[in-house]
Amino acid sequence: MNFTVHLTENCNMACSYCLREKTPRDMSLETLYKTIDLAYSKGNKAGFCFFGGEPLLKKDLIYEALDYCEKKTSETGIPFACKMTTNGTLIDEEFLKRAKAVNMKIGLSFDGKGQDISRRFPDGSSTAEILEKKAKLILSYLPNTMAMLTLDPKACGVLCDSVKYLLSLGFRDVSTVMAYGKNVSWTDEDLEVYKVEINKVADFLRDEFKAGRKHYVTPLVNKIRECVNGKNPAEHCHLGVRQLSVTPDGNIYPCTSFINDEEYYMGNVFEGLDKDRMAKIAAKSNTPETCKECDLKSRCTNSCGCANRMNTGSADKVSPLQCTYERTIIEVADRLGNELYEYNAKEFADFFAVKA
Repeated sequence: MNFTVHLTENCNMACSYCLREKTPRDMSLETLYKTIDLAYSKGNKAGFCFFGGEPLLKKDLIYEALDYCEKKTSETGIPFACKMTTNGTLIDEEFLKRAKAVNMKIGLSFDGKGQDISRRFPDGSSTAEILEKKAKLILSYLPNTMAMLTLDPKACGVLCDSVKYLLSLGFRDVSTVMAYGKNVSWTDEDLEVYKVEINKVADFLRDEFKAGRKHYVTPLVNKIRECVNGKNPAEHCHLGVRQLSVTPDGNIYPCTSFINDEEYYMGNVFEGLDKDRMAKIAAKSNTPETCKECDLKSRCTNSCGCANRMNTGSADKVSPLQCTYERTIIEVADRLGNELYEYNAKEFADFFAVKA
């Protein structure tokens, strides 16, 4: 089983678009062990994503988790995999050595040239300089670390520069997503700026491809890859099935956007999962009624309950913002894909084959 483990609800930063309410609530060691036990009890692999708040505020719990997982794997023969989403400010070499030893995958929340627009410390001070240093340190140990860029509408104008900057630091994988939810407000003008910038990103990727430098920048590369190969269900959200969230007190929900919503409660790590609730929630991951006649329905994320929830308050209702964003990305990705294919069909086929 795969769990997103919320080790704490606290954070040492104050990102303007963040939807999580900071509290001093932390996961106990007993709850952590029960979470791990449950993950090992089903399936042929145990997967964990350390999450928060900021998970490195509970670095001691991560070490405990890794030790306990290694013990469980030794006893059961079941392998485990782990990853972490972090703001990176608290990372150090001791942790990175331990992370490297277990092949931990790290997603570093880093908004590039727009970092200080939205991602500052609670006192308002900058995080950009420290993140650049931390990014270089992380990449020296874990070169496959992903840069996760969340685009605030106020930072639209630096999207392309941010992608270039993150790649120049040594990231091989850059993920770009829009900031959603009640703390941001996208205007038509912002979306026009975004369209200009994402086209500039596409032009940059095309020129780099022709120069022999191929970069994995989502969602553009993903859209092209899925158009060529079809969607891989294992790489997409399936509410209540693929990746479940565990709160500090051990309650289980289908993902982070549904925490503390009684309708989406799925059980807890002490008593186990409620199979009836799981089945009911999993059935919600369908194409919304408003999207069923759309020619692009198989190419967009209309069934992502998390994105829908953040934008409309409902898991099965897509917002005009999400629809506009998806249409823009698909249009730009198709243009980029056609240009790359026309340039060199073999290199195109090699690069856009399904990821191993």
